[in-house]
Amino acid sequence: MTQRSLPQSALADLADVPATSRWFRSGPVRLHALDYGGPLPPLVVLPGITSPAVTMDFIARELTDLVRPVVLDVRGRGLSDDAAGHTTQEYAEDVEALITALHLPQPLLFGHSMGARIAAATAVRAKVPLRGAVLADPPMSGPGRGTYPTTLETFLRQLDEARRGTDADAVAGHWPSWPRREQVLRARWLASCSREAIAGTHHGFEHEDFFTWWPHVRTPVALLHGADSAVVTPEGAAEAQRANRSASLHRVPGAGHMIFWDAPDAALAALRTALSGMLTTVEPGCEAVVKCGHA
Repeated sequence: MTQRSLPQSALADLADVPATSRWFRSGPVRLHALDYGGPLPPLVVLPGITSPAVTMDFIARELTDLVRPVVLDVRGRGLSDDAAGHTTQEYAEDVEALITALHLPQPLLFGHSMGARIAAATAVRAKVPLRGAVLADPPMSGPGRGTYPTTLETFLRQLDEARRGTDADAVAGHWPSWPRREQVLRARWLASCSREAIAGTHHGFEHEDFFTWWPHVRTPVALLHGADSAVVTPEGAAEAQRANRSASLHRVPGAGHMIFWDAPDAALAALRTALSGMLTTVEPGCEAVVKCGHA
C-alpha cells in the first residue's frame, strides 16, 4: 500500500465538526465514520472517490433537523484503513458492517458519485433493512458505455499535488466555484486517499455497470443529477428513468457532477425533498400517515 498522510491542520478540522468519531470493523479492516447523533432516523452518507468523510460535513450538518447523519470514511480514505479490495460489492459489505456495528435501525442511504453506486449495491444485496436510498450523480460509465469523464491520470495528478503540499488556491484552480471552506478541506484531506483506492474505484467505474444494480433497487429510491453533469447526461438520466420506473428523479440546475459543491442550495433542497418523502410512511398498525420516529 502507498503512503497516506494527514497534516496536523487536517486533524484539527475535526474539532469544528459537530460529530463523534465511530470506529468499527468490516472483517479485518478498521473503518471510521462521523456520527452526528440525535434521536432522528439514521442516514448513512457515502462520499465520492476522493472525498473523505469530513468533506461531506457541509451537507450533513444541514440535515440534522431531519435525520441523524453518519458519514463513512470509505476504505482507503480519511481515517479508515486501506485494504486490498475496492470493488463496489466490497464497499457495500463495509456499509453493512457499519449499519450492524452501530445498531442503526432501518437507515436511509445517501451516496454521491462512487457513494451512489455503493448505495445501489447495498440496497440490491438486501443484507440489512433500509428505509430508502438517495443516489446523487452515480457514474453511468462501464462496459459498452464509454469511459468515465475524469481520467485516472487526472485523479492521480491531483493526489500527487496534495502529497507534495497544496493549498486552497491551488484547489481553486481545479474547482473555482466551490465554497472556500470546501477548497481548504480538499487541500488538507486529499492526501489521506490511497493511490490503490482511487485506482481500484476508477477501474470499477469503467468495468462495473451501474445498471447491473439500478433496475433492481426496490426500496424507495431517488436519483439526483446535475443539469450540466458529464457523468449523468440527459440521455443517462432518461435511461435511468426507464430502467427503474419506481424511482423519482431530481434535476439540479446550475450543477455539474459535484452537485453539492457547484449548487449547494439547490442540491440540498432536492436532497431534503427526497429524504422527506422517504421519511413519511404509513407505519404498521397505524391508520394515519406519520413522520418516521415522530407522532
